Amino acid sequence: MPAILAIESSCDETAAAVCVDGMIKSNIIATQQVHQKYGGVVPELASRAHLQHIVPVVDEALNQSGLTIRDINAIAFTQAPGLIGALLVGAQFAKSLAMSLTIPLIAVHHMQAHVLANLIPEHKPGFPFLCLTVSGGHTQIVRCDSPLDMKVIGQTIDDAAGEAFDKTAKMLGLPYPGGPLIDKYAKEGNPHAYRFTEPQIPALDFSFSGLKTSILYFLQNAGKSNVYKETFLVSPEERQAFISANLNDICASVQERIISILLNKLRKASHETGIREICLAGGVSANSGLREAIKRIGSAEGWNVYIPAFEYCTDNAAMIAITGHYKFLASQFAPLDISPSARASW
Repeated sequence: MPAILAIESSCDETAAAVCVDGMIKSNIIATQQVHQKYGGVVPELASRAHLQHIVPVVDEALNQSGLTIRDINAIAFTQAPGLIGALLVGAQFAKSLAMSLTIPLIAVHHMQAHVLANLIPEHKPGFPFLCLTVSGGHTQIVRCDSPLDMKVIGQTIDDAAGEAFDKTAKMLGLPYPGGPLIDKYAKEGNPHAYRFTEPQIPALDFSFSGLKTSILYFLQNAGKSNVYKETFLVSPEERQAFISANLNDICASVQERIISILLNKLRKASHETGIREICLAGGVSANSGLREAIKRIGSAEGWNVYIPAFEYCTDNAAMIAITGHYKFLASQFAPLDISPSARASW
């Protein structure tokens, strides 16, 4: 009955969780507010905030679990990918704690953990399953044959879906983080008001760079064209008036296209593999439009659809803990001299 203490510090969330025999006993997250005025995460500020938060967050996770540090059998931590300074804080803390307690250290890949967040609730997918993993930095379709046997079968060749949401929000003048605001305004808009082209990318891969460019020109030309022109068709004042008058419809139309790109590829992956156990993961899986759309398509396709609770969608330590649990059972331990990596492959 292993007790795992997990630490997540890959970006701007300082998180800790405790997992006992595969059950999450606590999941604490400290969100960093310092980045809002800069319109995005500032790596140096993120690292400093992790240093301030990590001890209180770990203490609270232990307190809520009812365990003491001496009850812990292993320390799991996010080893990659992420902001290197932020990762270093969590990695050094985890390594020092494991060394002082003479217990195993477990290195976890952040994206693998997002997939395994689907194994936290009692109602779990059967193997094999496909997972659409969508975040600010990654967009992937993963085939999972067991908790520790998974393969990326499709991924973005340029930008991530979450970045497309955030960059669109910035172009619309919405405050950071803008992705959730697009979801909010989209609920009041017409998703068919404006049409954005779906990229024709072969196999199961994605592309969002062209879509972002199309949205940029569309907004700069106040909806009259989404093609680059040396001279814009409208003045800045007309452009802002267009955005203000049509914000809900623009958000709904952009969200509709991003979701269709994601789910058309997921449907193709299901048809090619024959797998009907379908999961959603990653920060963008908190998007209400995506959650509803995958349920609708799942019903039409005969899928069994699994979506993590909101607290397990964005960056959190519970997903690190459940991954650490399975790696502990498989004795997949890391050396104490392991280094974090900003861009480690699976």
